[in-house]
Parts: sequence; structure tokens; C-alpha cells
Amino acid sequence: IFMAKIIQNHEGCIGCGTCEALCPKFWKMDHEEGKANLIGARIDAKTKEQTLKVDDIGCNQDAADCCPVQVIHII
Repeated sequence: IFMAKIIQNHEGCIGCGTCEALCPKFWKMDHEEGKANLIGARIDAKTKEQTLKVDDIGCNQDAADCCPVQVIHII
């Protein structure tokens, strides 16, 4: 099974909420921090990147495509 990886540059997130609106199963806004979190993601302590491996990228491609600061990447 091919696994895709979703990567978010968390520090670059501006908290617009587009990812959560398009893909609420995977994205949740942290209103205190003012940034979106990738639900279930591993957080790299050095880079602060959030990463999650998934079977199906589904709506995450829409979230990546519509992110105004392009901090969501799918590989």
C-alpha cells in the first residue's frame, strides 16, 4: 500500500482556517496559538514540522492547494 505523507510547516501557518474548513477530519485550529494542527501528526522538535502518513490524501490535497501561505505539502 502506498503511503502518502502530509507535512505542515507549522511555524509558517497564519491560522486562516482554510485547511480546517476543507478537511476537518485532519485539521483543527488551535485558537489560542492561532495556527492549524494536523490531527494525529508527529511533531519534529527541531523543525516544528508536523507530519502524518496516510493511506489516502483525500481532502488534504485541497487543503494544500488552497493554503494561502503554502505550508502544507504532500509527498
